[in-house]
Amino acid sequence: MSRSLADTRRWMREGTELLVHATTRLDEAAYDAPSLLPGWSRKHVVAHVAANADALANLVHWAATGTPTPMYASPEERSTGIREGARQPGTRLTEWLRLSSDALEKAMDELDDTQWASRVLTAQGRTVAATEIPWLRSREVWVHAVDLGGGIDFTALPADFRTALCDDIVTRRGGAPGPEVVLRPTDVPARWYLPGAPDTAGEAITVTGPLAEITAYLAGRPHGTTAVGSTAVPVLPAWL
Repeated sequence: MSRSLADTRRWMREGTELLVHATTRLDEAAYDAPSLLPGWSRKHVVAHVAANADALANLVHWAATGTPTPMYASPEERSTGIREGARQPGTRLTEWLRLSSDALEKAMDELDDTQWASRVLTAQGRTVAATEIPWLRSREVWVHAVDLGGGIDFTALPADFRTALCDDIVTRRGGAPGPEVVLRPTDVPARWYLPGAPDTAGEAITVTGPLAEITAYLAGRPHGTTAVGSTAVPVLPAWL
């Protein structure tokens, strides 16, 4: 599906609201508990998402001023921010998440059409239009809201966002090594294809399930998909 700037800004606002609300329900013990991401507590997840808002605000500044402003000065800066953030009290992390998200939203509000069309460089080294920034943020807030492991799953993601996320992940995975897979949701008229190595019979593996489970599978999260005529759903390489 095509996604507009209005779509991505709406998804960003809704996902941020959900995530911030989820953190306000965490006491210190719950904050220190493991997330669904291996080796990360919930504090690591929230510190990462809060720092991501600050980093994306650098790209908004780049678009607004024309002055190259990278998301992070270095990969080490990003890792250090997450590690040190995870040592903060939970209440401080929630406040950081709220303030950094609000600042990013406000900075975006001030961009004009010419500035939205400016080219910026992501942390992965891709040159994109500034209109991609709210999409990058939407992915962060929605997927990491699930990663908190507090009862939010991929069914909580808006259906149009799930479709857009599947489109995005499939595009990103298109050139990566891995199995040849056809993805067929059981509840929406959609289909995705991942090129790769066929199974032992020389055919693509068909993976089915509700759209929410297909999205979780593509994102490398726990899922409830099944493989047609196969005993196991193939493991996909890393997404990001």
